[in-house]
Amino acid sequence: MRNDNEDVAMKESRRRERQAGRCTHDVPNFEALENPETDIGLCGWVLVGASLLLMLLTLPLSIWMCIKIVKEYERAIIFRLGRILRGGAKGPGLFFILPCTDSFINVDMRTISFDIPPQEVLTKDSVTVSVDGVVYYRVQNATLAVANITNADAATRLLAQTTLRNVLGTKNLAEILSDREEIAHSMQSTLDDATDDWGIKVERVEIKDVKLPLQLQRAMAAEAEASREARAKVIAAEGEMNASRALKEASLVIAESPSALQLRYLQTLNTIAAEKNSTIIFPLPLEMMHGFIKH
Repeated sequence: MRNDNEDVAMKESRRRERQAGRCTHDVPNFEALENPETDIGLCGWVLVGASLLLMLLTLPLSIWMCIKIVKEYERAIIFRLGRILRGGAKGPGLFFILPCTDSFINVDMRTISFDIPPQEVLTKDSVTVSVDGVVYYRVQNATLAVANITNADAATRLLAQTTLRNVLGTKNLAEILSDREEIAHSMQSTLDDATDDWGIKVERVEIKDVKLPLQLQRAMAAEAEASREARAKVIAAEGEMNASRALKEASLVIAESPSALQLRYLQTLNTIAAEKNSTIIFPLPLEMMHGFIKH
């Protein structure tokens, strides 16, 4: 548990360092994306003023083109002359755009799930298995999801497939079959780190099914059957040994008291009579036979 916490803390610190260093590299940060109006230039301001004037001249018809609505689970990224407006994503509810100069893109903020297609993976112990899974993610930052990547959904799907193959390639067959939770957690951490620049948060990863080759299934079934038969023989042998010890102790008790043998005879007779057989064998005491032999 302590090692898992240390790994999580190291990954979080690396993520913070990467986010802090992102401002000094070519990747655009969030503040730069939100301040585009300072560089639109004189021509841009002229176009914006003309668009605003056109809207005022065509009132009230233009109001239907300028007012837009986004739903509770959506956010709108507005582009004015190709640059994102100050303030980032808009919504939910009403927002205002200028005709001709403004355009917008709706981003769904709900959790999205998708199936990872079955992947043929060669494990660490050279066994080919087919593994599939499911990934749950959501857009955490709509601005980064629009500005930093062409298609966040398609990119996340492709990244999930390659991550599944990379993670399972470092595991042997026994670990894949028994440590699914650890594999899913490792995949989630890797995907979350990779998609952080895209404004995507990977919430959960699950391994659905592990399909083994038919020959390997038969071999494992034969191994399990042989193991169960061996355990059954050992248990039967232990039972015979315990029964023989109990019979030995019973014979010693009967030898100490001759009347106990007669009681055992009567008990055997009662058992035979309970089975409703037509023939009953009644054992006679040996002492009676000695009396007849003497006479």
